[in-house]
Amino acid sequence: MKHGADIYRYSKKIKCKEDEIIDFSSNINFYTPQTNIKLTPELLAKYPDSRYKKLKKAISKNHHIKRSQIKLYNGATTAIFELIKSLKQKRIYLYAPLYGEYEKAAKNKQIIKINRFDNLYKKVKPNSIVVFVNPSTPDGRYYDLDKLFGMWSEQNCTIICDESFLEFENLKSLQTQIKSYKKLYIIQSFSKFYSCAGVRVGAVFSQKENIKKLKTPLWNLSAFDVEFLTKKLQNKGFEKRTKKLHKKQKRQLYNILYSSNLFDKIYKSDTNFILTKSKKAKQIFNHLLKHKILSRKCGSFDFLSDNYLRFGVKNTNKHNKLKKALDEIS
Repeated sequence: MKHGADIYRYSKKIKCKEDEIIDFSSNINFYTPQTNIKLTPELLAKYPDSRYKKLKKAISKNHHIKRSQIKLYNGATTAIFELIKSLKQKRIYLYAPLYGEYEKAAKNKQIIKINRFDNLYKKVKPNSIVVFVNPSTPDGRYYDLDKLFGMWSEQNCTIICDESFLEFENLKSLQTQIKSYKKLYIIQSFSKFYSCAGVRVGAVFSQKENIKKLKTPLWNLSAFDVEFLTKKLQNKGFEKRTKKLHKKQKRQLYNILYSSNLFDKIYKSDTNFILTKSKKAKQIFNHLLKHKILSRKCGSFDFLSDNYLRFGVKNTNKHNKLKKALDEIS
C-alpha cells in the first residue's frame, strides 16, 4: 500500500462502489462544511489572475506570512518535486519514515535516510539538504526542532520542513525562522486541514529572494482551485470549529482502538491520524475490509512493516462502525 485513500483499488477488490468504503486510510479533515461557490460556466471560462493576489492575501492572513514569501503549486506533491529539483546540492538527508514522494523527488541525488525513531540526532554533513516532516507521518508525532535546527544551520544545510499536518493542533511552526535563516523552506499542503484533496493547491514558504528563483508554469492553478480555497480560507469559523471537533473525535478514536485490545501499541498523535502496531494487523486489515472499512497498511514506510496500521480521525458515525467491526475480532 503506497498511499492512503486508494478506495478505487479496494472497492474493485471487494466488488462494491467507491463511496461505500469508509476510508480510515485517508488523513483529510473529516469536517467539511458547505463552501459557498458555484461552478458556473463564467468561472470556468475565464483565466485566473496569474499572480493569485487574492488567494495569496488569504494565505498570508491565515498563515501569518508575507505574500512575497509564498510560491503556489498545483498541489504539495508538485511543490516537493519542483523545490528539490531546483536545489543544487547533491546530498539529501530524509528523516524517515516520511511521505514516500520525497524519495522519488530526490532520485537524482545521494539519499541518506535517518531513522528518527532510533537516531534522531545523527550528525549530517555540511552543505546538505535535510527534509523533516513535522508533525511526522505516519505516526503523527510533533517534534520540537530547536536542537535539530541549530545543528542543521551550523552545518549550513538547506532545510525543508513539511508542516502539512501542523494546523490541527496549536503547534509551533518553524516558519518563524524564515526571516533569520535564508536556506529554510516550508512545504504547506492545503488539502489536509481544509479538506479539499480534489482541489490541488500546495505552497512553498521561504525568503523573498528564494521565492523569486522558484519557477512555475503560467496559470499554475485553475480558476476553481483559486476560488474554492480562497473561500475556505476566508471562513472565519472553520479553523476554530475544526480544532474543537478534532480534539473530541481524536479522543473518541483513540478510546475505540484502545478498548479493542487488539493493538500492542497505540502511538500518541499530535495530528489527525493515529498509528497502531499489532501482530494481528493483517487479520485486522482484512476483516475491516470485508466490512468496507479501509485502514492504512504502513509496510511501505521506511523502518516499519505491515504490522503497523494507521487510522484517520473521522466522525462519530464512522467511528461506531469501526468499533462494531473491531469488536467482532475481539
